[in-house]
Amino acid sequence: MCPEHEMERVNMYCEICRRPVCHLCKLGGGHANHRVTTMSTAYKTLKEKLSKDIEYLISKESQVKAHITQLDLLLKETECNSERAKQEASQSFEKLYHVLEEKKSAALRAIETSKNIRLEKLQTQVEEYQGLLENNGLVGYAQEVLKETDPSCFVQTAKQLHVRIQKATESLKSFRPAAETTFEDFVVDTAKQEDILGDLSFHSNGLEIPEINEEQSRMYNKALISWECPGKTDSADIYVLEYHKLSKEEESVTWQKTEVCGKSKVLSDLDDDSSYAFRVRGYKGSICSPWSREVIMHTPPAPVFSFLFDDKCGYNNEHLQLNPRRTSVESRAGFPLLLGSERLQVGCYTTLDYIIGDTGIAKGKHFWAFNVEAYSYLVKVGVVPSNKIQKLFHNTHDVTSPRYEQDSGHDSGSEDAFFDSSQPCTLVTLGMKKFFIPATPAAPKDPASRILPLPSCLGICLDCDRGRVGFYDAGRMKCLYECEVDCSGLMYPAFALMGGAAVHLEEAVTAKYREYHNDI
Repeated sequence: MCPEHEMERVNMYCEICRRPVCHLCKLGGGHANHRVTTMSTAYKTLKEKLSKDIEYLISKESQVKAHITQLDLLLKETECNSERAKQEASQSFEKLYHVLEEKKSAALRAIETSKNIRLEKLQTQVEEYQGLLENNGLVGYAQEVLKETDPSCFVQTAKQLHVRIQKATESLKSFRPAAETTFEDFVVDTAKQEDILGDLSFHSNGLEIPEINEEQSRMYNKALISWECPGKTDSADIYVLEYHKLSKEEESVTWQKTEVCGKSKVLSDLDDDSSYAFRVRGYKGSICSPWSREVIMHTPPAPVFSFLFDDKCGYNNEHLQLNPRRTSVESRAGFPLLLGSERLQVGCYTTLDYIIGDTGIAKGKHFWAFNVEAYSYLVKVGVVPSNKIQKLFHNTHDVTSPRYEQDSGHDSGSEDAFFDSSQPCTLVTLGMKKFFIPATPAAPKDPASRILPLPSCLGICLDCDRGRVGFYDAGRMKCLYECEVDCSGLMYPAFALMGGAAVHLEEAVTAKYREYHNDI
């Protein structure tokens, strides 16, 4: 029975969601705009695929047994290597312990020696000052000398005694301890060593530092992070990929970690409209490489919206050509355009060939991306409401050739960038490796300031709840232009091509994405 409509039996198969559905799901449910097939066709197709997979596994039974034998050997080898690695690690730490014990003993000996010297000086000073007390030491001796009545004997003794008394008096007036009591010079600073020990790891100069390949890495419906080694050799057994979300509010950084056997990883737990930092390191046995340079990447501003080009609604197969998967469209001007142009000397009116997505958007915020071929002469991209689709495809003379304006003074095609409110849809113009910002009151007055280099990948973010549509450089997730849009009806992605041009929808990232492209 249908999980959404409990009283209905499933009798169709949704090709987009890959699940059985009932007729109510197709008529007015969440699968209304999806492609479906009969249950019998889906049954036959899936059964054939499953049978082929089972036959393949059965034919590879001997190969599977060989792999099991190999894995058993690897289990034993792993046990032996781990024990050897433990012994080597223990020996390394024992050496560190020995060095620390020697340093500790030397430091304690130095403190003890300094203490004894200071105590000896202070004790001598104590004895000297005790001699200055009455009936004790120097004072007592002087008192005895004063009792002498023989002048010659007194003078002979008092001369040396007076010198000693003067020294004692001066010492008393300028009292200063013979030694310092503090041991500030003997404080051991271990901050730097603690940092080094904190980063202590199984580093090896022989293991290359991996580098994250920003060209092969992608941020779309999921994140694909790809890396490589400078020497192009896979010297590591496994890699550890760490990442964290950049936030000004967080004081401490908490890295999320995942182990990878290959050189790429697909992540699906990232937040929309956020920036993330990534780093990777390689491990081989019990050693590891240093961390790679951190790379910052940005997620799309909204959840990714998946659709294909519609090959039925208004599709002109004489001028446009779709690939079998309906993910790429190319315009073919052909001979009719050339024959129509030869009769005119100044310029001519030509038509844009429109094509829309096969799935509409009713609410929420969505993002999709695509590539425009560099050789494309004129391409328009944007959105169109369902109640204006018919007007869109029947607007036969909707654009003027860039050469038609005799006083334009150039041949850049930028005249097409001017926003026309009479058009049934919201579009921006691309072409000749340029992105043209529409001429609105808020746009720069200088036409040259409204012309930007065409990014390698473009994105559109439609916010139905706010009635806004933004056009993005999808590589950097940077908004190039944003405007209001009427979202009163079901909204569809819209594209228009003229002359030689091609548009390719960005392929969704899947868990098998890298394997698929490696096979190709």
